[in-house]
Amino acid sequence: MSTEKSLTAYVAQFITATKPSHVPADVTHLGKRSILDGLGLALAGNAAESGHIVRTYLKSLGFPTDKGCTVIGTNMKVPARFAAFANGIAIHADDYDDTQLAVAKDRVYGLLTHPTAPALPPVLALGERDNRSGLDVLTAYQLSVEVETKISEAIHPRHYDHGFHSTATIGAIAAAAGASRMLGLNLEQTRRALGIGASQSAGLRENFGTMTKPFHPGRSAESGIVAAEFAKLGWTATPIVLEAGRGFFKAAGGGYDAEMIDGKLGKPWTFAFPGVSIKPHPSGSLTHPGMGLMMELIRQHDIKPGQVVRVRVGTNRHMPNALIHHRPKNELQAKFSMEFCMAILLLERKAGLAEFTDKVVNRADVRKMIEKVEFSVHPEAEAAGYEKMTTIIAIELSDGRKIGGRADFGKGSPANPMTDEELSNKFRECAAWGKLPKANAEKIIDLVFNLEKLGSIRKLTGLLAIGAHRAKPKARKVAKPAKRK
Repeated sequence: MSTEKSLTAYVAQFITATKPSHVPADVTHLGKRSILDGLGLALAGNAAESGHIVRTYLKSLGFPTDKGCTVIGTNMKVPARFAAFANGIAIHADDYDDTQLAVAKDRVYGLLTHPTAPALPPVLALGERDNRSGLDVLTAYQLSVEVETKISEAIHPRHYDHGFHSTATIGAIAAAAGASRMLGLNLEQTRRALGIGASQSAGLRENFGTMTKPFHPGRSAESGIVAAEFAKLGWTATPIVLEAGRGFFKAAGGGYDAEMIDGKLGKPWTFAFPGVSIKPHPSGSLTHPGMGLMMELIRQHDIKPGQVVRVRVGTNRHMPNALIHHRPKNELQAKFSMEFCMAILLLERKAGLAEFTDKVVNRADVRKMIEKVEFSVHPEAEAAGYEKMTTIIAIELSDGRKIGGRADFGKGSPANPMTDEELSNKFRECAAWGKLPKANAEKIIDLVFNLEKLGSIRKLTGLLAIGAHRAKPKARKVAKPAKRK
């Protein structure tokens, strides 16, 4: 493949040449839904302990914190790269953000990305800085997500299996794509920006259940802006970073399937097929089919906590590879604990932001219920294909009844999507958690669903700022991780 007709050139051409009118109406609407979701999550995420640490760090850098781009949910304004960094962390802080669905059966569901966390913050910050329109930001976001999801689909599954966090690694390339579009880079500049972005690609799944997981998309978002700005200044990089023998696909995944990306950008758009899933619970996406099924069983059979003798949860072999915390000790670990997610639903019949706190995770009744949950590989789920999140539940009750069922996808997936009103209610929940005034929340919902009509994105970002800096939160303090044995 020549430099002139390379895969990287094809991707750069898509970024630079796609017009807003090329994005179908249904894809535009789906993108606005994920943007609204991301903004709400940034409001909630900046109320977390990680948000306090990020703000402390930004203030320590010595530049003014009242000029620049909005750190969502605060009154801080900082240079664009740092606003993208902070907001990328915040969107992913509660692990409540959207997730990409897979196409191929050998593509592990968890291999794919949380598309909005690395894609939205760079284009939003640059849009605010340069006073761009809502349509400019929306189009750049759509292009960023499309590049991100197609690269994620194409790379060999070894990438994720061996420990890379694709939201982080591929997120840096996606962020470079969106930032390049916002800066108006030409084809060759964009190719170089992708090369710079790919060389900043990093993130390991061993950090799941810690603050470093949301650090990944924050750093990727920042890296994308750095990549595009350096490319604009004339910084050099390989123009064939994706497909080269020592490039991203080979180094990070051992290779890629060209048919998953070559000629496939926008054909179809990932938002249209296979779709992007929006979470109803602030936990790892792999827990969601089981959580939806468990709620159905609880309601259908009116299961009381005291009736539960044992719960068996079975999935394919890849899901326990991500849901690694079987006896969580804090809220971040609980997000990657199938056992906690089952236990809290049995006890509370809900699992929202208020349930994922250190205090709740360490309650005596929660610890006791967790001990009744067994999580393992199930042959039926294994045979269903890795593009699904097949979860099989069997519950034994004290009266002798045995009830159960199977779910392949959870609420919020394209197979069972949230309505616009359900999504708006999730945004309201997150906004309230982040202490945003209700009036602002309603205005934001209206602006986002009409984003292409917005003359200046600053009208939106201005509503996302909140009064004074928060004091260090106590309720969401993260416990120190246990020492490895």
